[in-house]
Amino acid sequence: MLRQRLNDDLKTAMKARDQDTTSTLRMVLAGLKDRDIAARPSGNTGGIDDAGIVDMLQKMVKQRRESIELYKQGGRQELVDKEQGEIDVIERYLPKQLSEAEASAAIDKVIADLGASSIKDMGKVMAALKERFAGQMDFAKAGGLVKQKLG
Repeated sequence: MLRQRLNDDLKTAMKARDQDTTSTLRMVLAGLKDRDIAARPSGNTGGIDDAGIVDMLQKMVKQRRESIELYKQGGRQELVDKEQGEIDVIERYLPKQLSEAEASAAIDKVIADLGASSIKDMGKVMAALKERFAGQMDFAKAGGLVKQKLG
């Protein structure tokens, strides 16, 4: 479903002569094709699923955010703007991110559901969070919150 939406939006962007969106979506679809090819040896001939696509998109956003920091240090505002434009296009296809309060409430609920009480349970809590909130939560920040709540 997400794959089809990306392809349809690429065609729409091409018809509208939207160069930035077109180039970003072409880059995303090229990355998707690479992932599909890499998945073939393990028997996945139909391509990666929506969860795999979301994971790939999140990694692309993370890479661009890291690049933005470097470009800011180098004083390259035009490259910062280009990377931010790509992030804006990619984020259209990601699930809505949980706010700080929503993430904290979700962590509390998972801790209560699992009966986690010490830092030793952090792995179980993080695994449950990744299962329930894949694509909706920044797990680097969530890890710090879980550690704080269990510690």
